[in-house]
Amino acid sequence: MKIEKNTVVSINYVLLDSTGKTMEKTDSPINYLHGGYDEIFPIVEEELQNKEIGYSGNILMLPENHFGEYDSALVHIEPRSKFPENIEIGLQFEGEEETSKATLIYTITDITEDKVVVDGNHPLAGLTLHFDCTVTGVRPATKEEVSHGHVHDE
Repeated sequence: MKIEKNTVVSINYVLLDSTGKTMEKTDSPINYLHGGYDEIFPIVEEELQNKEIGYSGNILMLPENHFGEYDSALVHIEPRSKFPENIEIGLQFEGEEETSKATLIYTITDITEDKVVVDGNHPLAGLTLHFDCTVTGVRPATKEEVSHGHVHDE
């Protein structure tokens, strides 16, 4: 069966940075609903369109194909007094972006005695990535999956 709109696709993948360092890897196949349901990057869907089980590919993903360019305006220095005592570098929290009022996930990147640096960029923003994947399964989506816009556990 070929991958087309309203099929459930199972893939294994490895996400690598431009130096070949593994950023993320599946332990078992993931499933997504193919056809513009925003369950996977559009560039991946484009590459997998009309492919079949067994297909393996390497997709070059520029920043505009995934989490965008790194935006230094999303890095803020906040007073240490705004945070609880037990914070640490790498801690993430939701916050509202000042100009757009969009909710972002901020990561604490530095802590000093009186200041905390928080970064609203996705950790992979600005990076060129390689998405290596293998198609392990393709099946027709159920009517319920299509109407809900996502894969249901079997």
